[in-house]
Amino acid sequence: MRTDPDAVQCLISEDDFLKFQEFFYRKTGIQFENSKRYFVDKRLVERMEATGSASFRSYFTMLRFQATGEELQCLTNLMTVNETYFFREEYQFQCLVGSMLPELTTRRAKGLPIRIWSIPSSSGEEAYSIAIYLLEFWKGLAEWDIEIISSDIDTKILTAARQGLYSARSIQHLPARLLKKYFSRRDDGYQASMDLREAVEFTRVNLSEPADTRSYRDFDIIFCRNLLIYFDELSRKAAAETFFDAMRPGGFLCLGHSESMSRISSIYKIRKFPEAIVYQKPTEAR
Repeated sequence: MRTDPDAVQCLISEDDFLKFQEFFYRKTGIQFENSKRYFVDKRLVERMEATGSASFRSYFTMLRFQATGEELQCLTNLMTVNETYFFREEYQFQCLVGSMLPELTTRRAKGLPIRIWSIPSSSGEEAYSIAIYLLEFWKGLAEWDIEIISSDIDTKILTAARQGLYSARSIQHLPARLLKKYFSRRDDGYQASMDLREAVEFTRVNLSEPADTRSYRDFDIIFCRNLLIYFDELSRKAAAETFFDAMRPGGFLCLGHSESMSRISSIYKIRKFPEAIVYQKPTEAR
């Protein structure tokens, strides 16, 4: 018998919301403000129904102490927003091939791959956009090996990214020539070619969990766009340090157009290239 959503929602008190808010923040770094109360309550109700929990208290107990962490992952998948499209903020991809990579390769010994990290991956549009841009516009691709890693906390969206199926909205900014070259028409949209899908490795990472990010090292370029706006000041600073540790000296960090590292941390240098402003780990880093 299904629980009436309105009745269950009434059981989520202000104190319940505050407890969940603090718990989810500790686990993910994402801070839900009071203005997001309806959004949060609706998804909590959905998971309470799905798990047969009679009260918020019983659901919250399971959420905190379940050994597998499966329910926390299901709820996290529901709580995260995935909104993107191909060639979003294209000027940064232009900066990638026009300024960042040429500078990096002048001081890099041949034989070491260039490593790029895209986080959050969402449904893969950013990582695949990077791959397309390299294939189409970077002459150095013939001389250098590239590794593209794309990570997200949401396991469901990672599955979608690996499948590479996209709606007309997602590909609306792709030139027709590139759409034809890298995608096949499907009944429900467009699918990225196998070669393009194999160019990116997708991994599950919680940026707020040190155990998840400890092995992520030696990146030359990190794209983290429009994620830190969901973090509070403390979580943003922690993320900035995580990226700093994950990069090689001289590496670059790209943020979203509304984000600024100068308001978060002073450990990066600001680099003003013709195409974009990015942030650099000093070549003689701490």
